Amino acid sequence: MRSIWKGSLGFGLVSIPVKLYSAVQTSSIDLDMLDSRDHERIRYQRVNEKTHKEVPYDKIVKGYKLNDDYVIVEAADFEAAAPEKSKVVEIESFVDITDVNPMFYETSYYTEPDTKNNKAYALLLQALKKSGKAGLARFVLRSTESLCIVHPVDNVLVITRIRFGQEIRDTDELNIADDVNISKKELDVGLALIKQYAEAFDVSKFKDEYNDELLKIIKAKSKGKRATIKKLKPHKTKSNDLYEQLMESLKTKKGA
Repeated sequence: MRSIWKGSLGFGLVSIPVKLYSAVQTSSIDLDMLDSRDHERIRYQRVNEKTHKEVPYDKIVKGYKLNDDYVIVEAADFEAAAPEKSKVVEIESFVDITDVNPMFYETSYYTEPDTKNNKAYALLLQALKKSGKAGLARFVLRSTESLCIVHPVDNVLVITRIRFGQEIRDTDELNIADDVNISKKELDVGLALIKQYAEAFDVSKFKDEYNDELLKIIKAKSKGKRATIKKLKPHKTKSNDLYEQLMESLKTKKGA
């Protein structure tokens, strides 16, 4: 793996030099855009809007439009905006990780200490495990300030970027009633159904089956074969009554 960021992880007066590595990878099939007429690849070019000529990558700069003109923003300007956040993931507080709504999660990074036997790294890892807490911090990655939580996964400290509060849309515009009457017997059966299907979280049980099936279709087409299309069989219920549907679900064995 190649590190994408180098700096330090700080809490209190303790500073731990670390590198960040992306903890996730895509599982989707890499498809190219082609011209349907001759199957040649389509290339996207960076074109000057005025001259219509392609611009070399090393000549591209970033700018902010101000009063009908552009102010060029350089790498040094991004760092000057928050020099400490460009090199330090500073833990500002500790929170219960269960209090973080999953809607806020974005992506995760593994942290690696500069030395294998870093005592401060091991201390923070063990303290977070024992306390059940996660560090809440801010840092700058790729010219963008990110909010994140620092939490333990096995023997590694993981930094998971989370969204800022203003990035989550309000629910006021959704057409959802807040006074729907649910009877006690319906709720009791609903809870029983949840209990019946409850299990320990094990993500290894789930695979990206869609892309596997798509790859099979692609390989079949390459040999001139037609793919077998699976027919979707909609589940039919015997009644429109919610309680009866719940009871029928409860009687149905999981996985049947």
